[in-house]
Amino acid sequence: MKSYIVGHKSYTTLSFFLHKANFLLRTVYPEFWWKIEDDAEPTIYLTFDDGPIPEVTEFVLEQLDKHAAQATFFCIGDNVRKHRDVLYKVLEAGHKVGNHTFNHLNGWKTEDELYLENIQKCQQQLGIETKLFRPPYGRIKKTQVAQVMENYSIVMWDVLTGDFDRNLPADVCLRKTIQYTEPGSIVVFHDSLKAWPTMRYVLPRMLAHFAERGYSFRAVQQPVYAAY
Repeated sequence: MKSYIVGHKSYTTLSFFLHKANFLLRTVYPEFWWKIEDDAEPTIYLTFDDGPIPEVTEFVLEQLDKHAAQATFFCIGDNVRKHRDVLYKVLEAGHKVGNHTFNHLNGWKTEDELYLENIQKCQQQLGIETKLFRPPYGRIKKTQVAQVMENYSIVMWDVLTGDFDRNLPADVCLRKTIQYTEPGSIVVFHDSLKAWPTMRYVLPRMLAHFAERGYSFRAVQQPVYAAY
């Protein structure tokens, strides 16, 4: 438990996630993408999970456009089914998409066959080929990894913003995100209703901060060199 004083208000957070990807996890799963090397210029790889969602994803697109930023959207198949017009806006803006399962399944709690079927169901909704997959919650079994990697590269992250955590004050989320982001970082935001109150505060300020320092923002693509 951590306590923060922001302005005249005191906040107590019950945050048990790590903002910076754990070194041990990177060692256990070196075949996953955690960070991307690019010696040409300082680059950040922004990713957004759980959309597409009307208004929320559209806000993200507007902010990205202000900085000529490209990003990767890891989509939930059921949200694609319900909001296909928003997915089209993502694609028309030149961004990349990845598979995030159809029902946001936790791989640790799901039988392998059902998990793989859910990934395929999401792929069918996307309607375009993608070789990028991110396991919801970052949780996937070794047995699932072997099968998923036959068709996808598994994209994890270097920095988890924590925008989904309602107990984390937005300015603390921004400070932590800036603190841990470095050249080559794959950064996770969420274009979801749960994250919306915090994300809409953090994203534009994070973009402005790094843009002023000469960073560019790119989408995760293949092939690419993954740094561990």
